[in-house]
Amino acid sequence: MLNFFRNKTSNSEFYFPISTDIHSHILPGLDDGSPDLDTSVLLIQGLMSAGVKKSIATPHIIGDIYRNTDESINKALDLLRNELKKREIDFEVSAAAEYMLDAYFYDLLENKKKLLTLKNNLILTEFSYSNRPEHLEKMSFQIFTEGYQPILAHPERYGYFHGENDIYQRLKDLGFLLQVNLLSLTGYYGKDVAKAAMYIINNDLASFIATDLHHERHLAALKDLKFNALFKKLLSHQQWNMEF
Repeated sequence: MLNFFRNKTSNSEFYFPISTDIHSHILPGLDDGSPDLDTSVLLIQGLMSAGVKKSIATPHIIGDIYRNTDESINKALDLLRNELKKREIDFEVSAAAEYMLDAYFYDLLENKKKLLTLKNNLILTEFSYSNRPEHLEKMSFQIFTEGYQPILAHPERYGYFHGENDIYQRLKDLGFLLQVNLLSLTGYYGKDVAKAAMYIINNDLASFIATDLHHERHLAALKDLKFNALFKKLLSHQQWNMEF
């Protein structure tokens, strides 16, 4: 059975291809995502209306901007869970992190700091948007050596890879599981990103899809009914995020 959910709207049926979202910034006050509890609840209600049953919130951990910790993330998670309970909103939320693969991240690895995983040994990672990563083999080797399996968030958004489609297969060969953003497919980030996302999907290189939800503008773009046909065409041929 195809893994999708349809919810009635006033004009049409809304198509959304996941029930578990493994990448979002819905925890309040931790990064460039939700600033407060009210916004977090609003975003969750929007996801619920699209058929999402569960979210794994993944606040940024970036050495020179967001040095979030287990403590800060779990504190925000508890606040959100308590607020959902208070409002009698039945939605499952847990937390991991989105790790920038920077010097701070590799310090964490070398110091044997326990990383926040999506499940088991799966960690969500990202590259810098401005600087092309060097020594990919060394980067992935260090992660695997410490017992983690990296998921690379939104590879289609790294502009320095555009026009080099072979890089996506290379990343997979190095052990990165690729996670495409739903927003990328809509053209929200531009035509080049959409083209790269469609290449990754059409060539069966994506292991996961997710919202990367930060704010109401993202939610509005995801729920724009004109993207129903696109989501159906590109994403309904397999089940997504079923591991979670």
